[in-house]
Amino acid sequence: MKPFLIRALACELVLIALTMLASQAQNGQPDLTALNIEDLMNVDVTSASKKEQKLSQVPGAIFVITTEDIRRSGATNIPDLLRMVPGLEVAQINPSTWAISARGFNGEYSDKLLVLIDGRTVYTPSFSGVFWDAHDVPLDSIERIEVIRGPGATVWGANAVNGVISIITKSARDTQRGVVTANGGTLEHIGGMIRYGGPIGNRGAYRVFTDGFEMGHFLTPEHQNGEDDWYIFHGGFRADGQVSSKDSLTLEGEAIRGNAGERANSIVSLLPPVTSTLDLRDRFSGWSVLGRWKRVISPGSEASLQIYFDRSDRGDTTYGLGLNTFDIDFQHQVNWGRLQELVWGLGYRLSSDHMEEDLRISFEPPELVTQIFSSFVQDEIAIRRRRLYVNLGTKFEHEFYNGFNLQPSARVTWTPDDRDTFWAAFSGAQRTPSRVETSIRYNVAALPGTDNLPTLISVFGNPDQRNERLIATQAGFRKQLSNRLSVDSTAFFNQYHDLSSDEPGSPGLEANPPPLHLLIPYHFANLVHGETHGIEIFANVKLASRWTLSPGYTFLTMHLHRDAASMDMTTAADTEGGSPNQQAQLRSNVNLPWHWQWTTSAYFVGRLPAQAIPSYTRLDSNLAWQASDKISLGLVGQDLLRGLHPEYAGPDLTELPSLIRRSAYARITWRF
Repeated sequence: MKPFLIRALACELVLIALTMLASQAQNGQPDLTALNIEDLMNVDVTSASKKEQKLSQVPGAIFVITTEDIRRSGATNIPDLLRMVPGLEVAQINPSTWAISARGFNGEYSDKLLVLIDGRTVYTPSFSGVFWDAHDVPLDSIERIEVIRGPGATVWGANAVNGVISIITKSARDTQRGVVTANGGTLEHIGGMIRYGGPIGNRGAYRVFTDGFEMGHFLTPEHQNGEDDWYIFHGGFRADGQVSSKDSLTLEGEAIRGNAGERANSIVSLLPPVTSTLDLRDRFSGWSVLGRWKRVISPGSEASLQIYFDRSDRGDTTYGLGLNTFDIDFQHQVNWGRLQELVWGLGYRLSSDHMEEDLRISFEPPELVTQIFSSFVQDEIAIRRRRLYVNLGTKFEHEFYNGFNLQPSARVTWTPDDRDTFWAAFSGAQRTPSRVETSIRYNVAALPGTDNLPTLISVFGNPDQRNERLIATQAGFRKQLSNRLSVDSTAFFNQYHDLSSDEPGSPGLEANPPPLHLLIPYHFANLVHGETHGIEIFANVKLASRWTLSPGYTFLTMHLHRDAASMDMTTAADTEGGSPNQQAQLRSNVNLPWHWQWTTSAYFVGRLPAQAIPSYTRLDSNLAWQASDKISLGLVGQDLLRGLHPEYAGPDLTELPSLIRRSAYARITWRF
């Protein structure tokens, strides 16, 4: 066993001992106030095992952002909400772009984090990542966000390597009547939402909404206008109905259009060779429709069928991408006797894309159709009911690039009493190659050469790129010491194989694109491996009936190495130094008299040595007043401690980073 893992598990044991002692010291003392810490531990979640279970009983590292957390946060977008999740790295690049990952490997395209909205994946296989600017879910319509840290591939499949973010919106039954929000400030100049919901007969309900905003620009490192302002217009609907006593249906859809400014280095011409910083507009649009049917077959058996279609387009003057996705997913949950609960399912996904080429970016072939066939099975066995459970499962997939793959897991949960949960897990996960890694040609720079011969530096995809593989070991515990205090802690050790590398090729003369020039090529390969270790600890503390504190701390180390055949001298060091070793947070929620609430969040992020970005502390504050049953007001300040500073500048960026601005805005909400 690795020395760090031994130390991490030792820390776990020390923390367990301390919590046991504290619990014993508290025995016999009366509960002085009506508190709800126990409710936080018993939130129902579905993302960990594709079935409903209590958060306290999940055999994995999971954090839930509730409706109350969202309302109190003052955030206006999902990335800022995700800052409160321990173990998650959230770094803003410009007003519309973030680098978000779990347990290392952060980047603009964080390729090991799967993101879903109501079961619809928004992970883009073309670039292996999430375009956060094109996924604007109205925060008032979100029921909860479940964040799994660690592999989720056994139920969700490939690319759920380091984590899963599942955004779950409210049922239409819970969003009846109308709501209007409007906000404006120093950065988000104007924004708002209109939503209305009503009944459909006696068995159903609907809602429709539209929202949008205009976000101002950030500044460049030279304190110039970054030309990176951001606009969105978005609308959609949802309907939920109880078709019969056993059958329910959900139908939802949305459409979005927007654009965001960015600065990018791009080749302007080869003769003469010119590479310049361009001010570009990344324009995006899309629509989707999703249907879900659920049937209760018997008290111990339930089935569901989900089908969705998603269309997305985006591009600027140097590239264009159109992507169609059709997905069908069937799931069946059944109890086998009193001691076993089986969940199994089948899935199929069809993706077709079209790439528009330019001197900067091109793909071969420009159009591609891929398919994924999948099935999964998960068996939860009660060794001792309500006390000891073993969960065994695997995901079978056959995908376009590398054929068949297997992603198994084995988990155990021990709950010696109603206040303590110990769990351990051993899991495998894989990340499939993207279109970029297999078929791109990215012309990075054009430079003057000898004898007036231009020099072109280019990155090429590798059609033989293999899947990246992870073997993960985790252990954790949750303890509710009292109605005032709960603690959640995890230690993990991850081993990675066949990680993507960027290998230099042999220079040579090339005539296409014209004119004749010297080509210096780089090719994708799978020649990096390594390991990561870490601990994640957070707690909820009720200091008084009106005051709750939520501290958290994360420690991460990464050790990556290139294989003997690799000549990539930068990927391992840049990846290691692109995620902070330490993060800490402290969130404070205070209920004040006369219907006032004050929420303050402080986030410490360690330095990024590979990017020369120093550590920083971010402070956000939200002061809200419920003026009446229908009207609420809020005043929010974000990043209050620093005027201008960078959060991320990694080597994987396709655009140049900006300096993050201090900002403030006011919000009014009217419900009718």
